[in-house]
Amino acid sequence: PELPTQELNATLLADTPRYIKAILDAFDTEFERLSCPSSLSLYDRYTYLRTASTTTKPRYYFALDLYKIADLLPRLMNSILESIKYLGPENCVLSIVEGRSDDGTYEILYTLARDLEALGVKYILQTSSLDPKGGDRDRIDALAELRNLALSDLMQNPGNYAPDTTVIFSNDVALCVEDILELVHQKALQKADMVCGMDWNIWEPLAFYDSWVGRGINGDLFIKIYRSGNQMVDNEAGIFWNEPVSRARHDAWKPVQVFACWNGITVFTAKPIMEHKIKFRFVPDDDEDECYQAEPNLFAKDLWYHGYGKIAVVPTVNLAYSDGDAKRLREEKGWAPQHLVSDEEALIEWIAEPPEKVVCVPWLRGDQTWYPWNQGL
Repeated sequence: PELPTQELNATLLADTPRYIKAILDAFDTEFERLSCPSSLSLYDRYTYLRTASTTTKPRYYFALDLYKIADLLPRLMNSILESIKYLGPENCVLSIVEGRSDDGTYEILYTLARDLEALGVKYILQTSSLDPKGGDRDRIDALAELRNLALSDLMQNPGNYAPDTTVIFSNDVALCVEDILELVHQKALQKADMVCGMDWNIWEPLAFYDSWVGRGINGDLFIKIYRSGNQMVDNEAGIFWNEPVSRARHDAWKPVQVFACWNGITVFTAKPIMEHKIKFRFVPDDDEDECYQAEPNLFAKDLWYHGYGKIAVVPTVNLAYSDGDAKRLREEKGWAPQHLVSDEEALIEWIAEPPEKVVCVPWLRGDQTWYPWNQGL
């Protein structure tokens, strides 16, 4: 493993064994966490994902930026490790950037290296002092750098990876193995360039979380956002509120082509990153040539520009940002295996051209202005 030299906190280090035990054992009950269904028979659906490749180089690259989430690590990291075991440790690389945590997150991830080495997976752990929510630096600028840091080995050493390498980039979400494998499967099945799950605020009713980022294939926001008044989001209008084809597919649990997404976890082709065509970037809010937007929006826009416009959300994969919220979400949305449709039904009829214009929303309550999709490129 590649480990940082940052000093470890002895008190926090002494508390890591119970976290490591929970991460390695899905049935450990030390922590209250989202309980994932045991559906080993379902894994037949994904067997082909681990079949022998024409190369011995890794072809699945797991990337995460994590900060102060010790309580979530037993669920998040157990699901990632079980996915790596399923796909084949020799086929996988795990790259994590940890930053500024004082709750033991760093110590747990550092200690985990021994078990990952025994498993046979390449592990890259880095630390960063970048704080997207503090300091003089723009939040999006910092986030873009942190995401690139997580992908740095792909960028710097592309020859070490299979040409068809897939990136699995997860936020700090509570998720199950099936969520990860279903996204990898849908990327392969659809011959997609990028697929995303769906993340949620556990409000009454449920509200889509990544509302600033999501753009439908019509270029508009996934959800209707009010510019004034007490209510920000029109939940009554629902997801894909003004795109009926997308709405119908979403409601039928079928993957939906979109212009841009992230939504808690995304699976995408590494090719344009390995070829140094794109990376996460930032546009200042006073830039006159390009809309101020989140780094995943710019990433999707750049994918389209370079011919990687097969981007979709997978409505069967639903995520929340804590174990408690995820439990409540599953009560309403169920689990990915409960909503699977046949591969034939799931297939997307891809639209080759991006929307002519995409809505620019520099701030959620700010003006919404439409610009050409390739503005500034």
